[in-house]
Amino acid sequence: MTGAAARLGIDVGGTKVALRLTADGRPPRDTAFHWSPDGPPDPEADWAALAGEVARLRTGAPIGAVGVALPATVGPSGRVTAWPGRPGWAGLDVGARLRALFPGAAVRWADDGDLAALAEAERAGAANAVYLGVGTGVGGGVVLDGAPVTGCEVGHLVVDRSAREERCDCGRFGCVQAAASGPAILRRAARLCGHAVAFAELRDALVAEERWATGALEPAYDALAAAATGLGELFHPDLAVLGGGVAAALPGFTEAVAGRVAAYARPGYAPPPVRRAELGGLSSLHGAVLLAEREEAHRGRTR
Repeated sequence: MTGAAARLGIDVGGTKVALRLTADGRPPRDTAFHWSPDGPPDPEADWAALAGEVARLRTGAPIGAVGVALPATVGPSGRVTAWPGRPGWAGLDVGARLRALFPGAAVRWADDGDLAALAEAERAGAANAVYLGVGTGVGGGVVLDGAPVTGCEVGHLVVDRSAREERCDCGRFGCVQAAASGPAILRRAARLCGHAVAFAELRDALVAEERWATGALEPAYDALAAAATGLGELFHPDLAVLGGGVAAALPGFTEAVAGRVAAYARPGYAPPPVRRAELGGLSSLHGAVLLAEREEAHRGRTR
């Protein structure tokens, strides 16, 4: 790419990192890579892999703005305070590292659920929306009047106070994530059918309507429906969006959650309609690009 400065969106996930480079008048360039599966997560190895992928993607035009979607909890200083999926990142100063990786660029980072919600709300033309993303974990966010409400940890809403079978990565029982994340669903499927289950096997068994497969999904549907309904009571959104790789790949997933949400209607309250994410598993990546664009526009106004 040559000419005007480009924008880069980065979606950092628990198992995969996706990147999108955009520049005016040119088609976007996408790439992705998986974290190394060898041994426990190593933040230095992770960062080297990210820097290497950026170097391969970055050719021609300089990068003027970067938006990063992170599943980790990051403090005001830019330092990671918690990431159960990759605990070695705790204490890592991602702010300083990003600024060093992109010198001179406008760099911002935000929660991946917040950015996914922003992207899906914009795509749907909704000023107010809630988003639940089901993948390696469960993330989500809330958009009100076109802006994300920061700090909404949708995956850690407690929706089942009696739960004692699956403990969430955060250490609690009863979180949405403990019931509805991809790994939680696969563990439940393994218990029901008596052997370890791969994701493709679960998908095929759902198509065949095998009881162990449908049984593995029921608690996930219930947890997500309870979360969407509770968020609806609090924020009265125009719609609830269900996204993430797991929700996108499993047949009937969104429809099952939507049916349960609709059943929660009460006099004077209509639950939000539940829709499949239009951006599929790329909601957070699109949100990261939006964040980069907004940061670039902000820098332009303040010069």
